[in-house]
Amino acid sequence: MVSTTKIKAVDFYRKIPRDLTEASLSGAGLSIVAALAMLFLFGMELSSYLAVNTSTSVIVDKSFDGDFLNIDFNISFPALSCEFASVDVSDVLGTHRLNMTKTIRKVPIDPHLRTTGTEFHSTSGLHLINHGDEDHEENSYVDIPLTAASFDKYTHHFQILVVNFYAPWCYWSNRLKPSWEKASEITRQRYDPGTDDRVLLGSVDCTLEATLCTSNHIQGYPSIRIFRKGTDLREDHGHHEHESYYGDRDTDSLVKMVEELLKPIKKEDHKLALDGKSDNATSTIKKAPVSGGCRVEGYVRAKKVPGELVISAHSGAHSFDASQMNMSHIVTHLTFGTMVSERLWTDMKRLLPYLGQSHDRLNGKSFINQRQLDANVTIEHYLQIVKTEVVSRRSGQEHSLIEEYEYTAHSSVARSYHYPEAKFHFELVPMQVLISENPKSFSHFITNVCAIIGGVFTVAGILDSIFQNTVRMVKKIELGKNI
Repeated sequence: MVSTTKIKAVDFYRKIPRDLTEASLSGAGLSIVAALAMLFLFGMELSSYLAVNTSTSVIVDKSFDGDFLNIDFNISFPALSCEFASVDVSDVLGTHRLNMTKTIRKVPIDPHLRTTGTEFHSTSGLHLINHGDEDHEENSYVDIPLTAASFDKYTHHFQILVVNFYAPWCYWSNRLKPSWEKASEITRQRYDPGTDDRVLLGSVDCTLEATLCTSNHIQGYPSIRIFRKGTDLREDHGHHEHESYYGDRDTDSLVKMVEELLKPIKKEDHKLALDGKSDNATSTIKKAPVSGGCRVEGYVRAKKVPGELVISAHSGAHSFDASQMNMSHIVTHLTFGTMVSERLWTDMKRLLPYLGQSHDRLNGKSFINQRQLDANVTIEHYLQIVKTEVVSRRSGQEHSLIEEYEYTAHSSVARSYHYPEAKFHFELVPMQVLISENPKSFSHFITNVCAIIGGVFTVAGILDSIFQNTVRMVKKIELGKNI
């Protein structure tokens, strides 16, 4: 066995008998200074250990093929009706998604951006509307024209007034005309306007009665509106209530629509005219927008390739007068990627100096067409998007803390050869900004603490030794002079 004497031979810390040591006042003062220095340096090292070292670099975008980008938006159009507002997304790979509705909300607003009704649900299948096969040339039926002067008289006299707002140049209006005139004649034969005030079918030429059509928020032709006697007494934000018909436009369907409207109304029964609505007609008759504006909000998903988000007026069975369309809009909110909550921003205040704060560049900005370019004005925005990702490396693993998309925006107003639109062209930069948080390891902290304690202790010991030797030398010199 190895004796204890041999083991003691490897002792690095041999002890000096206490009787051979001597305490001094200078040594005590130096020890206090050394202890305070150790405590100060330990605090500094602890603060450095708790702080996170942040570095910024630019690398190639790490997105995978097939990744999608969320586009969140809230945009108000004071002069675009929710009835025809369409959200379309396309990209350079050939993807075209038209009139998206699943993740989109359309809320009617007035020119002051105030909400004037509940969410408007778009009607699908307008391109499948049946127009019948009546021959316009052989049609000898006569329709009842309505003007601004006679319109109020008819709406106050008849319990139900069904009006076709049309334009003579419109293809769809001309297709509807023979069926409408025939349905109007059949209705007058069944319900003589001279003796029966329950229903009447009439037409308004919007090229002649522009003010009347504008007051009823007519933006697409033809638009079939249903006015019920007494609705002018029930105002919603200053606008009178009425309904729109979105069903087939052949003669039989139009006559059937009238019959359904009259089911709950008996002759000379004025009470039911206000609230009586047939359940069978609800699929093709909906409340018309009570104002001419629309707030479009929601989100769409797009591939991470150059593309565009387009908001415009669209319908498979209506025509639009491009000279009267105004795509002015106010961007309340437009961001890309996953929404970063306010709470997360608060928790990540330390990262704000490293982020560009350009994730909402267009928020709160207005783009108004003042009619300088006259008609067919399209407002375009060109957006270049840069991905910014914040990662934290702890315990040898990398964790993503924030992933946001910042963008630059350049806007222009230009004449269009087609219907006016609001276009948002977007393109992702193939590089991304990587912000890395690199905390110090605990082993590094312990090593530095030991170095601080050992270094200060050693330096203090050396200083004390130098001081004691200097004192001895001075005493010897003084003693030699005295001898």
